[in-house]
Amino acid sequence: MLVVIEGTHDIEFLTRISTLLHADDPTLPDLAGMERNREIIFLPISGHPQAWGKRLAPLNLPEFHLYDREESPVTELRQQTVATINQRCCCRAMLTSKRSLENYLHPHAIQAVADITPQFGDQDCVATDVAQRVFDSSHEDYSWSQLTRRAQVRLTNRVKHWLNTSAVEQMTIPLLQERDPDGEIISWLETIDQLAKTA
Repeated sequence: MLVVIEGTHDIEFLTRISTLLHADDPTLPDLAGMERNREIIFLPISGHPQAWGKRLAPLNLPEFHLYDREESPVTELRQQTVATINQRCCCRAMLTSKRSLENYLHPHAIQAVADITPQFGDQDCVATDVAQRVFDSSHEDYSWSQLTRRAQVRLTNRVKHWLNTSAVEQMTIPLLQERDPDGEIISWLETIDQLAKTA
């Protein structure tokens, strides 16, 4: 089956968080193991989900799509795409309730990797917030606001990588339950598991 996500950072997040959850509850799938066993194929689409609503239909494979909520008006476009995908047989699409996958990280997990104390809400851009805090904490005479937009984007992308790898690896079940009390991530994994069984 296909697991369609926006980018490679999402693969890093999902494989690591599913390994954590699988170790706690073996009935939940370990996506890293499923990928190794060729049960699933991750397909990073580099944004623009609306272009993928029906594009994969000719393959006749089960599909799970997960897209970041982002901000309006992008959110509304993605909601339409999710609705279109969910009308197709053996396909499920979901939009995160938080802005992006990094918003499911606990600040303690981030603090364990970078010696900063992040503060963010569910709809904040975590990578940008953390990149700014890391930069400002290590530069006394130069601030984030003085950087060019290009430099800010480069640093944010670097932070985004370790947020989805090293910081996810610092997550524990209690930290995840605190950040995802409704079990949204578990629901994604359960849906992937159900779709994989139809393949």
